[in-house]
Amino acid sequence: MRRETPFENIVRRLTDAWIMTSPTQPARPETVYGSVLDLLSLKMRLTLFRVEGSDPLKWPMIAIRHSGFKSRILNINSLFADCRIGEFKDRQYMEEAVIPRLMEVMSRQQPSVELVKTKLLGINLGYDRILLPQKNQHGSEWIISSSYAQFLLSSPQRLDKPDVGDEAILQLLMEGATAKEIAQTLEISYRTVEHRLERIKQRYGARNNVHLVAMLMATRIANDRSQSRS
Repeated sequence: MRRETPFENIVRRLTDAWIMTSPTQPARPETVYGSVLDLLSLKMRLTLFRVEGSDPLKWPMIAIRHSGFKSRILNINSLFADCRIGEFKDRQYMEEAVIPRLMEVMSRQQPSVELVKTKLLGINLGYDRILLPQKNQHGSEWIISSSYAQFLLSSPQRLDKPDVGDEAILQLLMEGATAKEIAQTLEISYRTVEHRLERIKQRYGARNNVHLVAMLMATRIANDRSQSRS
C-alpha cells in the first residue's frame, strides 16, 4: 500500500476538521487549521483569506505560516506578505490563478484540491493547493489555503528554437546524459558538445547545465499552458 505524502496528510487532516464544522454554527478558521500547523513542512505554507464584501481585490490575505522554501529567483515569503489581494505585486497572477478558485469554492462551499501551474512575475510556478471555505449559511467569511511548492523555474532570456544539432544535444542533456555520453551517442567530439553547450548557455542566460535544463523545462511548461488555453 502506498504511503500518503506529507501534503496528502495535511489535506486529509484539514478536510477531516472542515467536515466536522456546521453551516448553522460557523466555525473560526483556527478550528480547521489549528491541528496541522506543527505538521507543515518547509515547502508548505498556510494562508487565510478574509471575505470582506463582494470585491475579492479588497479581501485581506494573511500568512498564518510562511514557507521555508528558498529560491534565488523569488523571495516567496516577502512577496506573500500580509496585504489585500488587490495590493499584491502581480495582479495577473491573482486574477488568473487565485481569485477564480476562491470565488468558486466560496460559492459552492466545498473544498478544492489541485495542482496549480502558472506564472508569478514571469516565473513558472507549480504547487499543490487545497482551498477550504467556511461553511456558513449566510456566506463564507473566510477561506483557508494551504500549498506545497513543486517547482519555481525561470524561462530562458531568448526563446528562439535551437537548430537540429543543438536540439539533439539538449534532448540528451534533459535525459540526464553527460557531455561525454552525448558525444558518444551523437558520434561527435566531446569538445564540440562542450562548445555548443557553452554557446547555448550564453544565449539563454543559464549559469550551468543544471540551470539550463531547468530553463528548458520551464519553456516546455509555458508552451503546454499556452496550448491548453488555445
